[in-house]
Amino acid sequence: MKYSNRITEMQESPIRKLVPYSLQAKKNGKTVYHLNIGQPDITTPKQMLDVFRNISLDVIAYGPSQGLESYREALPRYYASRGISVNPEDILITTSGSEALLFSLIAICDPGDEVIIPQPYYTNMNGFAKMANVTIVPIMTNIEDGFSLPAPHAFEELITERTKAIYICNPNNPTGAVYSQTQLSALADIVNKYDLYLVADEVYREFVYDGNKHVSILQFKYISQKAIVVDSISKRYSACGSRIGAFVSKNQELLNHVLKMAQARLCPPTLEQMSAEAALSIDDSYFTNVTHEYGKRRDIVYDSLQNIPGVLCRKPPGAFYIMAQLPVANAEDFAIYLLKDFSYNNKTVMLAPGEGFYHTEGAGRNEVRIAYVLNSESMTDAMDILRQGLEKYQLENKL
Repeated sequence: MKYSNRITEMQESPIRKLVPYSLQAKKNGKTVYHLNIGQPDITTPKQMLDVFRNISLDVIAYGPSQGLESYREALPRYYASRGISVNPEDILITTSGSEALLFSLIAICDPGDEVIIPQPYYTNMNGFAKMANVTIVPIMTNIEDGFSLPAPHAFEELITERTKAIYICNPNNPTGAVYSQTQLSALADIVNKYDLYLVADEVYREFVYDGNKHVSILQFKYISQKAIVVDSISKRYSACGSRIGAFVSKNQELLNHVLKMAQARLCPPTLEQMSAEAALSIDDSYFTNVTHEYGKRRDIVYDSLQNIPGVLCRKPPGAFYIMAQLPVANAEDFAIYLLKDFSYNNKTVMLAPGEGFYHTEGAGRNEVRIAYVLNSESMTDAMDILRQGLEKYQLENKL
């Protein structure tokens, strides 16, 4: 049978592609610490769970395609508390942030158009781009400087008549980089100059450390018609399975076009929206405590990596990921080794190979992304297991 080029050329997820090895490891009786995926062990807030426990609906009916009116009317208060001024009509609720990313590509690009993305980037963008028949044009960031954004002229050199947008993730998945007001202002100037869109995945905005602050692209009013924010409750409230996101823009004509796609999938999940709305009543002390907890976990991972000879990484100022360069030739081979051939006290770790987060062939081949989403005790144990596994792997492979 013949299949579409879109599907056959679509990359497997580097976050999930090693799952068969982890399942076999567990069948063999090993404990596997999952550092490959951004699934926190933080408890989902009780306010959200109580919606499901106390539901009194007789019928779970279709909702509006743009999302429940009560939820959309409540969200601007949350955004205002983050210095972002939006109205309910600026918000379209999506079935996850992933859907919002896909909607954005389809709405602003024709087949063959280009979008510029700093790499490494959220790996599922590869799949979304294939679905939309859009070409990703990567711009390299480097581990040595903490994956800081390149200079503005480097972006301008990549712009062609087919360029439609610059995409960023801030705070960044997979690097944990947080972009400054100055860096974002430079991007805003570029999209204004060349009449492009600036699309920002801002789902990790709560999780910034060491006195850093998140700046939203929606705060640059002079690009209000060119700015698109992708949002999600998944990480914010440790509710990854709820699949509620948002497409946020001041461009009403664009939103009207995106609504056509939203209507095609009828509506986002009703109960999950009710749960997300309940979360808006949660006091900001929740985020203070959760961010402090992630900061502790980050420090455990970073300090442990600093004590492993040959490892290169920088302390990430945001999100809950760290990219690390390992003293191996191929990090995916090493990740498979950890699951298939290694255990320490009958435990091992699962990593996300870094190469899958890059567009440029061969880039990131000796890097891994580590998600510091487990409690401090588990993270400490996992990092010790990683060190033991790396030492044994190097010895067996004469590295």
